[in-house]
Amino acid sequence: MLSADRMGDGAPNEEVFYSKAENYWREVAPTVDGMLGGYGKISNVDIDGSKKFLKKFLGEGQGKTGNCCALDCGAGIGRITKRLLLPLFNTVDLVDVTQEFLDQAKVYLGEESKRVDNYFCCGLQDFIPQDGRYDVIWIQWVIGHLTDEHLVEFLRRCRGGLRPQGLIVIKDNVAYEGVIPDEVDSSVCRDLSLVKNLVARAGLTVVCEEQQLNFPDEIYQVHQLALR
Repeated sequence: MLSADRMGDGAPNEEVFYSKAENYWREVAPTVDGMLGGYGKISNVDIDGSKKFLKKFLGEGQGKTGNCCALDCGAGIGRITKRLLLPLFNTVDLVDVTQEFLDQAKVYLGEESKRVDNYFCCGLQDFIPQDGRYDVIWIQWVIGHLTDEHLVEFLRRCRGGLRPQGLIVIKDNVAYEGVIPDEVDSSVCRDLSLVKNLVARAGLTVVCEEQQLNFPDEIYQVHQLALR
């Protein structure tokens, strides 16, 4: 398994793992289709599923999550920020490892970019959310670019970045069993039990889980996990 704590003989080291991913994304077109690996056609279905999932937690009353500020992790050009987060939150921050994507996000978001407070160019393995800032931290299609140990550490930091009753959401592909490496973009796809194990190691609890429906059959299943 490709992880900081369990890299066996012959496995690429941590530095290579991250640098290969950064190099891959530098060559990807800063478009919706580029962000989705050529599957731009699924964007509407993806956003609709995310919105239905997230709206279960937003609102007023005991246990409900506020709508002041959200963080978009692995934001790319801001597809999720524009379609999901800005319509639901007062302000949004974006973090991504590729500066070109963040520069394009300012164009892609148009007038709504006025409600983006921060564009952080940083890998999630190094990113530290501001304490108590976020109602929702959205982490989609990016956990495979973190080693096990770095994912645990990042989720722990995200816990500290939440406001009262705040929520972390992971939405990502899951393997049927074990870990499947992708040499093309230097990532891994973990099965659901492994993801949940790493979540638990970070001191978080899965409060809701759903599979995203109506995606093409040829891609891995995608699951949404709400964490607190």
